[in-house]
Amino acid sequence: MSAPKVAVVYHSGYGHTAVVAESVAQGVRDGGGEPIVLKIESAGQDFSEMLDAASEADAIIFGAPTYMGDISAPLKAFFEASSKVWFVQGWKDKLAGGFTNSLSFAGDKAHALNTIFTLSQQHLMIWVGAGQPGGAHSNSDAGENNVNRMGYYIGVATQSDNAPAEVTPPAGDREFARLYGVRMATTAARFK
Repeated sequence: MSAPKVAVVYHSGYGHTAVVAESVAQGVRDGGGEPIVLKIESAGQDFSEMLDAASEADAIIFGAPTYMGDISAPLKAFFEASSKVWFVQGWKDKLAGGFTNSLSFAGDKAHALNTIFTLSQQHLMIWVGAGQPGGAHSNSDAGENNVNRMGYYIGVATQSDNAPAEVTPPAGDREFARLYGVRMATTAARFK
């Protein structure tokens, strides 16, 4: 049996969400899957090839920064373009998941993840949650090396300081994203 293909469809405004996407893709590889990394450049681009590539995958993980309490405009534009797939139920029963990143620890990241979740449910997809318990149970252990340090369960939420993407998001957030990629690849293999 061939390795499951997992599309990682994402937008990154300043490079921090790209770091998360790369960690997810590494996790897909570590989990025995084949990542198909599809970076959205702008809201005005032609999404036809990207939609085709995502449609060929066994699972799709969507990602974007949280801007002003929701996903960034380029991922929203991709979602709107996916109506072509929706009309033929092209993603029905395909696995789905999501991740987001922002400067704030909260910043309505849950709303952004719910936007991704809602799109997946409109496409009749099967959602795969984060799969990691919250890493911080008190202020004393809320360190940057903890996986799921902010306690998000619907998908992966990470936090980046106002610094270069080479140093932020921190190691625990990158590992959270990697473990999510592993989970999606191994789940896709079971469904395949």
